[in-house]
Amino acid sequence: MPLPIIIDCDPGTDDALALLLALASPELDVRAVTVVGGNVGLDRTVANASALVALAGAAVAVHPGADRPLLGSFVTEPRVHGADGLGGVVLPAGPPAAAEHAADAIRRHLRGAGAPVTLVGLGPATNLALALMTEPALAAKVGQIVLMSGAWGEGNATPAAEFNAGNDPEALAVLLGCGRPVVLVGLELTAQALATPARLAELRAAGSGRALGFACEIQGRVPMSRRLGGAGAALHDPCAVAWLLRPDLFTARACPVTVDLTHGPSRGRTVIDRWGRTGAPATALVAETLEADGFFALLGERLARLP
Repeated sequence: MPLPIIIDCDPGTDDALALLLALASPELDVRAVTVVGGNVGLDRTVANASALVALAGAAVAVHPGADRPLLGSFVTEPRVHGADGLGGVVLPAGPPAAAEHAADAIRRHLRGAGAPVTLVGLGPATNLALALMTEPALAAKVGQIVLMSGAWGEGNATPAAEFNAGNDPEALAVLLGCGRPVVLVGLELTAQALATPARLAELRAAGSGRALGFACEIQGRVPMSRRLGGAGAALHDPCAVAWLLRPDLFTARACPVTVDLTHGPSRGRTVIDRWGRTGAPATALVAETLEADGFFALLGERLARLP
């Protein structure tokens, strides 16, 4: 049976490819797409999510959610994603988003679920945290929480913090403490999913559908990562979806993970005790390595299935 999932995202270039990958995969039953205002403002992330769902030919409701974190405000990243979130690539508009707020939709789907639901977080974790904070008993309906978030070394938003973790560290701390299994797909892992020009050319050659063409055009607008030596751009969010489809492409280890909630320069740092130095119990399974060729082959094969 397909795995029931809810995808929470902030499209965002890499979110776009992750969302298309999920919608192209029969192993996944996408019950809802909920949207947060991380990479660009909420109006844009919602419109982008609706357009991507329509592009995939999927009948999945898109729910607008939080336009700010639990504390403060989001810091957007137009330098990577463009002012519109998709690098200036114009998609055909999707249908209007649902009126129901993201956190309400998450709670409703969990209440009615006959089997555990996996929550997939591709942006700041605000919507997911709001849903579980306001009805904690629903955590029992969650199978696992898979998050593209964090790093055990330096960040990409600040020297300390990865973008999603840094934009709402309190929300991430809520999920790590909710008592359900958490998988963290962080920067050290996603750096291995490096979309080089050669890999992007191979992806373009995988098929001739509109969705694949738009996906390659979007990714082609992402600037090469200075942090990764200018060789390509990391496909962060699709790694979290690939974990659900092909866990054999990954290695991972269980680790104690905490989040720095102070308001100094280390705010949002994920402190990941990979070697058990603290003796604390593990709170997350941390993905460590990726078989990159298999990942890109999966991405091309699945995106080529879309219209």
